[in-house]
Amino acid sequence: MLTLRINGIVVQVEEGWTILETANFYGIDIPTLCHHDGLSDYGACRLCLVEIGEGKNAKYVSSCTYPAQEGLVVRTHSKKVNDYRKLIIELMLARCPSSKTIQDLASKYGVTKVRFKIKNDDCILCGLCVRICKEQMMAGAIDFVNRGKDRKITTPFDIKSDVCRTCGACMYICPVCQLRCQGPEPPGTVCGGCANLQPTCLDHYDDAQCFMSETACGTCVRERIKKEV
Repeated sequence: MLTLRINGIVVQVEEGWTILETANFYGIDIPTLCHHDGLSDYGACRLCLVEIGEGKNAKYVSSCTYPAQEGLVVRTHSKKVNDYRKLIIELMLARCPSSKTIQDLASKYGVTKVRFKIKNDDCILCGLCVRICKEQMMAGAIDFVNRGKDRKITTPFDIKSDVCRTCGACMYICPVCQLRCQGPEPPGTVCGGCANLQPTCLDHYDDAQCFMSETACGTCVRERIKKEV
């Protein structure tokens, strides 16, 4: 067993687990779009970034690919981590503003505007479709081509693949195939219709998000007392 600290809490995990698996096991929600149980980890979306180490030695890694290590110090929802996630969500919205999945993430993390040029590419290059086609369907009918800004997912030579069985697995797993509630032509880039109330913890503590009940968390109690006084 390995012993490490996540958000100030000492936990024990099996050797070979990733930070994401460890966090999920202990009920700590780390957002991710390119990770899926049963598929190889890819680390493409970067939403699952966490902060490891302390002080000048602190750095940011993708929790779905970074292994849990003895004595590791992890912060999953610090202010810097949340700010990075907001930036990543903005970039994803610029590529795929029609995705309900990404719009829901924007609402959850309080992203209300997009400062980048809207592209409507309908693909965030998460690679889920490529991996499920290759690893679960045993077909390999699609894959990445090109690099940089020209990178995309397609069939060989951009023609219908002979090995594609039209099973629909690629569409099923795609995080951007589900259109937002306003349909294919929404009125604005950011919906915000499903805005979620965020915990106040980050206004007081920089180590953790609040997953405790309202009666058990001292932050909420102190805020109510201030208002009453």
